[in-house]
Order: sequence, then C-alpha cells, then structure tokens
Amino acid sequence: MTLSPVPDRGGPAQPLLLLSGLKKHFPIRGGLFGATVATVRAVDGVTFAVRKGETLGIVGESGCGKSTTARLLMRLMEPDAGRMIFDGEGVGQDAQTGGITLKEYRRQVQMVFQDSYASLNPRLPIEESIAFAPKVHGIAPAEARARAHELLAAVGLAPATFARRYPHELSGGQRQRVNIARALALQPRLILLDEPVSALDKSVEAQVLNLLVDLKEKFGLTYVFISHDLNVVQYISDRVLVMYLGQVVEQGPVEAIYDRPAHPYTRALLASRPSMDPGARRTEPPLTGDPPNPINPPSGCRFRTRCPFAEAVCAEREPVASDLGGGHEAACHMAEPGSGHSQAGRLAA
Repeated sequence: MTLSPVPDRGGPAQPLLLLSGLKKHFPIRGGLFGATVATVRAVDGVTFAVRKGETLGIVGESGCGKSTTARLLMRLMEPDAGRMIFDGEGVGQDAQTGGITLKEYRRQVQMVFQDSYASLNPRLPIEESIAFAPKVHGIAPAEARARAHELLAAVGLAPATFARRYPHELSGGQRQRVNIARALALQPRLILLDEPVSALDKSVEAQVLNLLVDLKEKFGLTYVFISHDLNVVQYISDRVLVMYLGQVVEQGPVEAIYDRPAHPYTRALLASRPSMDPGARRTEPPLTGDPPNPINPPSGCRFRTRCPFAEAVCAEREPVASDLGGGHEAACHMAEPGSGHSQAGRLAA
C-alpha cells in the first residue's frame, strides 16, 4: 500500500480549514466532592479561516489561548462548542453531515511542537520515529523506512549519518528538523507549528525558518504558525491573527497588521518590539499590567482594562469584528461605525 496525496476537493477559493465559534473551557474543581467552582475560558468563541497555500501567523501574549487553539485544530482535545470544516467537510464521525473521520483528518493535518526532545520517543532511532505513522496507516515497514530516509534528506539531514541515531545524540535544531520530517511523513496538507523555533539559537532559528519556507513550496503545504516572536511571524506569514484572552481581536494580511494596526492591543504589541535605532527606543512600556484573569474576564471588550481609549461602551458591549477593507478586520468599538465610542468609525475603510 502506498499513501497518495489527498486531492483538493473544493478548489482554491474554498478555505482549507474553517472554524466557527470554537470554545474550550477548563473547569476548576474544589470542595469536598470536587464540584466545579469556576471555569477558565481558554478559547472563547474563536472564528477564522485558513486559506489553501497560505501561512497564517497567530500571535499574542502568553496565556491568550494560542496553544490551546492549536491543540483544538489538531483535535488533541475536543472543543466544547463550535464547528470545524476541513475542505468543505465536517471534522469528526458524523454520518448526517458526511464529515471525515478523525483518523483521516489527522493524516491530513500534522503538528510540530515547541519541545523538540519531548516530541520524540527517546527509545526509537530517528528513522523509526519518522516511519511510525506511515506504518500505522498500512504502509509496509521497508517502504516507510525508505520514505523516512527521503524526508531526512529533504530537511537537510544525511540519512546515512542520522537515520540510526537517537534523539539524545542530536542538537536542538537537528531534532526539530526530525520533527518536521515526521510531520511530513503522511503527506499532509496542513501543518500546525506551535512555537517551532522559540527554543533555538538565532542562527539555527533562521535556518529552520528558511527550511520551512522551502518545504512549503516543495510539498504545496499550508501552515498555521504560532509564535510570540513578532519578527518571526512577520517574516514567514501571509496573514496574521492576533489573540487576546481567548478571543480574536484583529486579523488581516501581514502588511496591513504590521503597517496599519487597528486594534490598540495590536499597536501595543508591535510597539513593544526592541528597536535597533537608539533614537527610536521607548522609555515607557507601550502596555502595562497583566492580562485579566480568564476565569472572570472583564465585561464587554476584554482589553478595556488596559486600553488607553476605553469608554463606557467598551464595558457595556462586546465589540464585533469590523471590516477595514482588504480582508483586514478588527474587533474594536473604534473600528465600528455607530458603536457609541467617541472615535467610532475612524478606522473604517
């Protein structure tokens, strides 16, 4: 048996992955009988699309829900609410909607994690780690190992040198290349990259980023790239999605987000980047305070407690995503005409 690439079912105009109202809440239990006393709203109503052939970057502070969103996309955990549509088909075993099974979905969607060592089985040689998933899907062991050697070469590791090595014999950059090769073993269409270069030295980081760009072109991949490093996201992404406290506050083409940020939170994130120009360095932080507790988030706009433009309407009503033109959207009352904010509509196209 040989795995063949899955054909494109809906054409380039149909999103590869469409999320609608995705939620994941974690209960906090306490008391004598372990009753639920509170709920952490890690992901709270996330809606976005991943287009075919693009790299979608997801950014935000620690605790904003980026990694939980990635695990929901990979279906490593089940969402509490919301829908996931992969190339026009619902994700999960649902005879009524004709959805694809989780096994088939996970064949087409793979993930690369931040911790390159913990992601690999320390008792398996590198070639066996890469060949494991193809063998699970019915590929003959010899063919699976041959594919592992091909992928090792594709990620810049000579099979004759590295195939029989164990994870502890490799550097961090080499282990991450192995994880990328393993993610490619089932010929997926979408790869989720959760902080894939944050633990690497800068020189190695650049090599891995360039490798990802080359592999995307070679294998026709789509990426969801999650990172806290705004410069890395700017380099690799076609579109950017900004998350705050479990919600999407802004999304759009990378040029629009970095050149014309609309949401005050996005502006603060970009202003926090260190500058190489001594005359452009800030003496005061662009954003103060910590994000509110996700157990009890603020009413209305969740950013209002840290926003310099907050007004009464920000506490009364949650903002909706407003279209700023060219696929650029921001969930801010200043971007929504007629919202009741004194600066309402000034960001609109």
